[in-house]
Amino acid sequence: MPRRNQPILLCHRRLKHPGWSPRGIWGAKEPGAVFVCRPPFALARESAANHVPTMSVAGGLSTAVGYPLDTVKVRIQTERRYRGIWHCIQETYRTEKVWGFYKGVSASVFSVSLISSVSFGTYRNFLRSICKWRYGTADAKPSKLDIVLAGSATGAVRVMLMTPSEVAKVRMQTQRRPHPSAASPHCASKPKYQGSLHCLRVIAKEEGFGGLYKGCSALLCRDCSSSAIYFLTYSVLCNWLTPEGKNKPGFLVVLLSGGFAGVLAWGLATPMDVIKSRLQTDESGQHKYKGLVHCARESVRQEGVKVLFKGLGLNCMRAFPVNMVVFVTYEAVLRFTNRLTNEK
Repeated sequence: MPRRNQPILLCHRRLKHPGWSPRGIWGAKEPGAVFVCRPPFALARESAANHVPTMSVAGGLSTAVGYPLDTVKVRIQTERRYRGIWHCIQETYRTEKVWGFYKGVSASVFSVSLISSVSFGTYRNFLRSICKWRYGTADAKPSKLDIVLAGSATGAVRVMLMTPSEVAKVRMQTQRRPHPSAASPHCASKPKYQGSLHCLRVIAKEEGFGGLYKGCSALLCRDCSSSAIYFLTYSVLCNWLTPEGKNKPGFLVVLLSGGFAGVLAWGLATPMDVIKSRLQTDESGQHKYKGLVHCARESVRQEGVKVLFKGLGLNCMRAFPVNMVVFVTYEAVLRFTNRLTNEK
């Protein structure tokens, strides 16, 4: 055990085993320091455990940042009347003004805030359980396969929690209600959904409990794969870009790693995102699609294979700033709270 006031250096590079601490290890600057050697991802797991609430802030901010682009993306994926991104933006603003881009945003920010905190805590617990099962200790260095498995399991948990709010968000985003300044006297009828909570009540009443989980199969396929890619890419990039001798990634490293992880994950998830959005806008009485496979087949038959990549550019554009906000906010709040803790 280190003596009181004896410096402790945390190192997680160039070590063959978590318990191995050779003399003269590169980076030792203080004589008499005790090396507490931990695997590369152990620090991240401990941080997630101790500061899970910070992800609520990060999740809420990221949703607010990317919501207008998300609205445009959903409309392009579900409607054929738009000739492109810019045409959709122009038409939305012309008929619904700025508020048209933020339909359902309050409920979405609230739900994502809660789910984000749960996601990172769930990921940490899954990763520790997998490491304990495979290596005998929860603090062992996880392999890339371990991270993929933990990420996929986290995606599945997210789907169970977020599908109802996702259905309400998509319905609100695709509902048209002209702004008073752009509406004619004949367009003053009350909208079907008067808010996200009202939307959920109407769906439950008209379509039953199953209506709240429309598109769940597509969402499961999308989030299991994208979460695995997301966590793996972020971890690999952070390790790769962090210089030798540093036990924490720098601000720029977090920025780039989080941004690129989001872009890659959303880029690969776009086909399932299109199917998910189309299934969720299929209201009672329409029944255009019988399920995931039927929706994919009918969409490709009517509009070609390119339909599966509608919104790809928007997903990537939105993913970079959104995920930069997630990880930068998390790291910033985490380091601030650590500094306050150390000063006490």
